[in-house]
Amino acid sequence: MAKKHNKSKTDYDVLIVGGGMVGASLAVALLPLTIAPLKLKVGLVDAFEFGMAEQPSYDDRSIALSYGSSRIFAGMGLWDELESKTTSIQKIHVSDRGHFGATRLSAIEEKVPALGYLVESRILGKQLYETLADSDIDQIIPASVTATQETEDGLLVTLLKDKKETALTTKLLVAADGTQSKIRELAGIGIKRSDYHQAAVVANVSTEKPHQNQAFERFADSGPIALLPLSDNRCSLVWTHDTKNGTTGLDDTLALDDEGFLKKLGDEFGYRLGKFTKVGKRSSFPLALVTSDKNTAPHTVIIGNASHTMHPVAGQGLNLALRDIAVLADLIAKHADDLGDDELLQAYETQRAGDVKTTVRYTDSLVRLFSNDNFLLGHARAGGLLAVDRLPPLRKLFTRQSMGVNYRQSRLARGLSLRG
Repeated sequence: MAKKHNKSKTDYDVLIVGGGMVGASLAVALLPLTIAPLKLKVGLVDAFEFGMAEQPSYDDRSIALSYGSSRIFAGMGLWDELESKTTSIQKIHVSDRGHFGATRLSAIEEKVPALGYLVESRILGKQLYETLADSDIDQIIPASVTATQETEDGLLVTLLKDKKETALTTKLLVAADGTQSKIRELAGIGIKRSDYHQAAVVANVSTEKPHQNQAFERFADSGPIALLPLSDNRCSLVWTHDTKNGTTGLDDTLALDDEGFLKKLGDEFGYRLGKFTKVGKRSSFPLALVTSDKNTAPHTVIIGNASHTMHPVAGQGLNLALRDIAVLADLIAKHADDLGDDELLQAYETQRAGDVKTTVRYTDSLVRLFSNDNFLLGHARAGGLLAVDRLPPLRKLFTRQSMGVNYRQSRLARGLSLRG
């Protein structure tokens, strides 16, 4: 039980920088703590208004939410309304092009309602901001952070808003401002970057046969191809292209007309769902692994892509960030009287270290293992997929990793609301 919260000497108890999917989700998670008895003062800073084209978190892409993430949104009080706007993933089929062997995962076998869910990012963003609109959380938008300075009670944060500088104070600053995090830079936290020499082409596509709520992860010569079920028998496509020798292949794919694009996709993916019949707007982005050297600094916590930006294979990015949020929100509730002190910061580092390390290693290993055309390695991969499929303990471990439930469960991760 948290101690009675004393009135803050600072403008904010918690100031979140970054109003994308991660920052907005943390703000919603903290809503119970902004009312009696704690009455924490929470602010959310972002450079763009929700819905603006410049806000990259809420574009036309779809997001894969793991079963574990659905539990976190349930704990936040969002899932009952959000679930009807998602498409469930009942099965996952993992295969390696040109080799025998596959792994098949099933929600029925795991005794869960779904292995995961697909939701369009704009829909999720709209629900998050509609929830925040009626709350006491201050939205300081549009604004950007230009400097931070440690004070006796926390941090002095300098903002640029309406072309004028203004200063706010906070006990705890949370960086949810993405891979190029300004807060991480100001906190003096270094990063490690490893370029995959790949780019992802993303689009929505339709297929000849019904997807029947099945997702596919197909490892081709150039990298993974993910096909995830959406409504109206559409699928969300993430198609990896090798760019080690330049972007010619990527550029050629993007330049194809719809018919040529769908034919090339069919040749690479195969025809488990028949022919590809339609493609929507296409876009692409480069892929790299970026991890922060640590996740805390004085009065500061780094979460989401600011801490760990990963390859989209296995759809772990936002799901790992939501587990960051679940742990951090729990700790904020428990440390309401001493936000930003060493005890909270060390607890966050300790509680997140295992999950982050394991998930980053899992994702990175998949990419490097399957983005390799070595003949002998190809047969070893096929044998590995077959072993996972045939050996229940291995399959269960693989499935629980995919569902995001292989870790210490905070209150939100168990579907329970926070307690003030």
